[in-house]
Amino acid sequence: MSLVQLGPPASAALPARLPEWLRKGRTDFRALHDLKVELRARKLHTVCESARCPNIHECFSRKAATFMILGNICTRTCGFCSVPQGAPGLLDPDEPFQVAEMAASMDLRYVVITSVNRDDLPDGGSAHFAETIRRVKRALPNAKVEVLTPDFCGDFEAVARVLDAGPDVFNHNMETVRRLYRRVRPQADYKQSLDVLACARKLAPEVMTKSGLMAGLGERPEEVRQLLDDLREAGAGVATIGQYLQPTRRRLPVAEFVPPARFDEYREYGESIGFRAVFSGPLVRSSYMAESLEAGRLAG
Repeated sequence: MSLVQLGPPASAALPARLPEWLRKGRTDFRALHDLKVELRARKLHTVCESARCPNIHECFSRKAATFMILGNICTRTCGFCSVPQGAPGLLDPDEPFQVAEMAASMDLRYVVITSVNRDDLPDGGSAHFAETIRRVKRALPNAKVEVLTPDFCGDFEAVARVLDAGPDVFNHNMETVRRLYRRVRPQADYKQSLDVLACARKLAPEVMTKSGLMAGLGERPEEVRQLLDDLREAGAGVATIGQYLQPTRRRLPVAEFVPPARFDEYREYGESIGFRAVFSGPLVRSSYMAESLEAGRLAG
């Protein structure tokens, strides 16, 4: 399938180096290595590694990670993501147990669980999601659990299955504005993603709903404001907004390095329309510093 070019072409003139506000500090390679060794021993994946998150060194050094379940192969071909794409293998029935054991060994107080898309499974992997949540809650009864789920192809029974397991935060990322969906998320639908969030809010009003988007893909400021309006209408209480960074040459090019002042404007607008919290900045990611949300205080 060919993609319609909506933003600047790959050859468009962009700064040769990242602007100062996107450069990370010193790396703790020992902490990074040690955590990777334990993850590989348990056959676990993190979105931090698979999606080439720029905050990986900082998060791993403070023993924080976002577990990525349902394997490491995604059935979708999103234009922004470096997670391997293709035909996944069978689910690992031991994965929920291993996630719980790893989270317990790290003594986490806030556990974030996400996944690849598994459109090949009848339930989208929702039962596996739910079992992972239950295992983590048994292993760490005092920890908060946030889930960052796929859209499950709009299957609200799958959403309910995940919520029945008792997560403290339900997150589903919009990723971009309506106009860019065909290019950025060709197998997703803007309204369907909003409906997933609205469904979660309706089924479990005590659970905080959250969503994230990327800036720098060619969106206009008024489109970001419209997306924030749509998220509030769907019942989302927290939003995250960060800079898109091209993970590989095969993925969509960066259209713009958005200046920090505009991220501040997005945060101020989101707060003005009723979000409980808006985390907006160049290096903000959906699960970055997620533990600071204090789920119980922000729910509602």
